[in-house]
Amino acid sequence: MRTWRLSPVSDPAAGLAEIAGLALNYDPETSGGRGWHHDRLRHTLAVEDPGDPEPGGPWEIACGLVRDYEFSDRHIMSAIFHSRAPLVGRDMLLEGRFLVLRLPMGVRVDAEIDETRERADGARERVWGWSYRTLEHHLERGRLVYEVVKNTTTGRVEFVITGVSSRAAITNPVLAVGFSVFGRVTQRRFYRAAAACLADRVRAVLEGGDRPVPDPVGPDDVVRAPSR
Repeated sequence: MRTWRLSPVSDPAAGLAEIAGLALNYDPETSGGRGWHHDRLRHTLAVEDPGDPEPGGPWEIACGLVRDYEFSDRHIMSAIFHSRAPLVGRDMLLEGRFLVLRLPMGVRVDAEIDETRERADGARERVWGWSYRTLEHHLERGRLVYEVVKNTTTGRVEFVITGVSSRAAITNPVLAVGFSVFGRVTQRRFYRAAAACLADRVRAVLEGGDRPVPDPVGPDDVVRAPSR
């Protein structure tokens, strides 16, 4: 897989077929020590009434958007995937954007989270989300977790992003230097933008707007998200 290009992926289905044969490049046993970043961002999306999530409410809307990758800022990152594939095991061809460059990177969904947690203060949290690990030829090694969390005591609904990452081996020297200088800044910008975009899209749906859905870009069920 090319590490960079000047235009979007021309054949999304072929790109997905290519990354389907790639192995994970991340092992949790190696994610400590120098060179590894551990991130966590919590961003309030809305407030519901206390108790279980409301049907059609912010938590439920946010879960649907997160499942479809409709939270990202497409000027930073978009994703191509099979919309009918099971969530766990789903391959996603991410396409990062930096200036005029497009950076294709493969990831694989490794877990779905669907649980109720007890907080240290005794409050309960209703949580749904998923996580992915990076594949070979990705610019990084790591795992990213996206969760929609409702505090059933206060009604607060949050988007929580948790990540562990380290730079992978980059053979292109120009790209390696650029990633060393701008990679971490862009990563943090992505987290902030994703949280803000999700909050805006949840609010728009609550106000009567249509829920965004990924755009068809290939045969059968190949889609690209976010759609806007």
